Amino acid sequence: MKNRLLASIFLIVFIDLLGFSIILPLLPYYAETFGASPFVIGLLTASYAAAQFLGAPLMGRLSDRYGRRPVLLLSIGGTLIGFIMLAFANSLAVLFASRIIDGLTGGNITVAQAYITDVTDRQNRSRGLGMIGAAFGLGFIFGPAVGGLLSRFGYAVPAFLAAGLSFVNLVLVGAWLPESLTAERRSEISRNRRSSFSLSSLAKALARPYVGPLLHTRFFFGLAFAMFQTVFALYGQARFGINAANTGFILAYVGVLSAITQGFLVGRITSRIPDDRLIFWGVGLMALSLLGWALAPSIAVLLLVMIPTALSGGILNTVLSSALTKSVRPDEIGGTLGLSSSLDSLTRVIAPSLGGLMIERIGAAAPGLFGFVLMILLFSYAFRHILNSAPSEPVEGKVEPVPVKIE
Repeated sequence: MKNRLLASIFLIVFIDLLGFSIILPLLPYYAETFGASPFVIGLLTASYAAAQFLGAPLMGRLSDRYGRRPVLLLSIGGTLIGFIMLAFANSLAVLFASRIIDGLTGGNITVAQAYITDVTDRQNRSRGLGMIGAAFGLGFIFGPAVGGLLSRFGYAVPAFLAAGLSFVNLVLVGAWLPESLTAERRSEISRNRRSSFSLSSLAKALARPYVGPLLHTRFFFGLAFAMFQTVFALYGQARFGINAANTGFILAYVGVLSAITQGFLVGRITSRIPDDRLIFWGVGLMALSLLGWALAPSIAVLLLVMIPTALSGGILNTVLSSALTKSVRPDEIGGTLGLSSSLDSLTRVIAPSLGGLMIERIGAAAPGLFGFVLMILLFSYAFRHILNSAPSEPVEGKVEPVPVKIE
């Protein structure tokens, strides 16, 4: 039963990411047809992440209160509406509205992580969460290629396909996926439910022992990694003269590495090494990888550097989520994962503009060197605040609430 549920979540996340990655590379070209400048295109890209920054914690908290299945349906429904608006867009304003609606309801990955937390024990949780990372990798292998092929028939065609995939996902969840929260768990969450949260409670959550350092690590690792992801095309063009087609092939190669790392390696590694040590050494490996990215003298060396980059990124993405779920009460899991997702979304608002500015003003190596310095500082921080600090169990009734609503 548990394997069937995990396979179901894997399929749901894969279909969701496939739809997302089909339209993502085409958005700049779609926006150009309405006269958008490069700056406005950057805002369009950031609008989804900004909306998700606000919406993901709320979706996570709603899933704690009302169950994972109904919130998954709500989230996927919002994505479906966003893709339909995208397909029928007749102005730049409609493009922005479509991405904002999708972002505000785009907490389905957060809820999927919470679902996996419900149906796995602490020992197998990283393996289960690694399946989501594998679904990410596979989605980004196939999606951009499919979107590129269909775009020759018009940019609306990939959007219609993405909407169709979202509809399939909606049917799968509605007809196939059972609720993972038991009546007993819901009752416990209801008893422990807190009032609305403010920025002061956000500060308290970030100050909590172990949970706070995990969230800090999530943000600063995410900022460095998001910069690698979002400005890679600009980097490749500036440093090696790589065209769009070859950039797509390299990113597909990274997708394959990510799928292998998170689908097969993470579960085996986490069964042997504690989360705190994996986070610590993962940050160190990411630092070296970003330095290699900055200084790579050739495409061949760059492809070799991608291996430790994908390995450390896959480990950190999975293990940070797993460690957070083990460090809070059951009624806080959805909200905590939502907050983690929001911090990740915030990095994807900051990274594209900051990384692009660095390449323009300093040079192609600048984003990698910036990420290297950031990871070195984070390595020292993780040594002091995460390594050998993991609690065996969350302390009941003695922790501050995890914020899920920004006021």
